[in-house]
Amino acid sequence: MASVKLTFSLDEETVARLRTTAGRVRLPQSQVVREAIAEYAARVGRLGDDERAEMLRAFDRLLPAAPPRRTAAAVDAELRALRAARRRGGRRGAGRP
Repeated sequence: MASVKLTFSLDEETVARLRTTAGRVRLPQSQVVREAIAEYAARVGRLGDDERAEMLRAFDRLLPAAPPRRTAAAVDAELRALRAARRRGGRRGAGRP
């Protein structure tokens, strides 16, 4: 991977944390920064717990729960049939080439 040199300023506390972390994990400070940025970038865009809870509440308000159309026994029977078909090889086990 090609490296690009950058210049930026960090406060003393952040620099101390960076140095301590790099020493603890025995990695160069630049590697610690790269990994921290990668982890942060992966988290950005994900909903936090509060946001997720609020969206679920909004969903529940917009689409009230409908009663189930099938009984639990009917769903269980379908699941058993699907699992059995998978064990037999799916559609191939039903007489098809």
